[in-house]
Amino acid sequence: MNIAERKNRLRRTMMFLSAQRPNLIKDPYLFAPDSLIFDLEDAVAENQKDAARFSLYHAIKNLDYHGIERLVRINALDTPHWAEDVRVSVASGIDGIRIAKCETAQDVRVIEQAVISAEQEFSREPGSVLLMAALESPLAVLNAYEISKASPRMFGIALSGGDFRRCLRTTGAGGGVDMFTARGLMVLSARAAGIQCFDTVYTKLDDLEGFEKETRLIKDMGFDGKSIVNPRQIKIVHDIFAPSKAEIAEAERVVMAIRENAEKGIGIFQLDGKMLDIAFMEGAERTIALAKASGLYKGGL
Repeated sequence: MNIAERKNRLRRTMMFLSAQRPNLIKDPYLFAPDSLIFDLEDAVAENQKDAARFSLYHAIKNLDYHGIERLVRINALDTPHWAEDVRVSVASGIDGIRIAKCETAQDVRVIEQAVISAEQEFSREPGSVLLMAALESPLAVLNAYEISKASPRMFGIALSGGDFRRCLRTTGAGGGVDMFTARGLMVLSARAAGIQCFDTVYTKLDDLEGFEKETRLIKDMGFDGKSIVNPRQIKIVHDIFAPSKAEIAEAERVVMAIRENAEKGIGIFQLDGKMLDIAFMEGAERTIALAKASGLYKGGL
């Protein structure tokens, strides 16, 4: 998988794991999330940061995660930990870094330079370590587009609801209305920048009905996926993001029709009473990719 393909891979579920706990990080591929986020930040006690980095390094170096993307959430730039987090992450062979509490494009550039230095130090392929940013404050959300465009390594931005609600002084009791504006601004910013957008975790682990409702909402808003903290949440997200049989069939017809008309030199045409052109190809291909990831696609495209 080349870097462009890696930046655009499916990330319906991104599951957090404390890097401090070997029992959690030894075989999470069994749950089949799209991405794993090894947490060096909030899930790790202040006096256990070194131990967590040690655990992370040896896990990534020695364990087979069966093709699942491996990301690391590093500590924020206002801590003494982030620089060593970057070095250890890059040295281990991690796929990407999640920048905690990112508020400006300059924050991204600082981490980018640290990653470049670490890639050189540990003989990693230049550009191989991707970046994403967690937006956790009103300032961060207002800077979402600049953050999204700050580096060619950026593949996504993610809302972090806990800290964001603390900044807003809300509790989430209104069913998510407090974060509706932030979610919309982030999706617009990510799409304008050509990267992905991910929703925050749902921390009420026993409220699967509420989790399902929120996941349907963020899918309808245009998010690419959701951060999760429990394996029970994976199937719910994947089922919601899976296209229907009718959507799959339509996507297949669209792709085939665009290809056939392109060979004839036709750029715009009608299919089933709808006007189509090449602009519809990306959406149709994404539907088929989602169908394949969900085990629903039996076609030959």
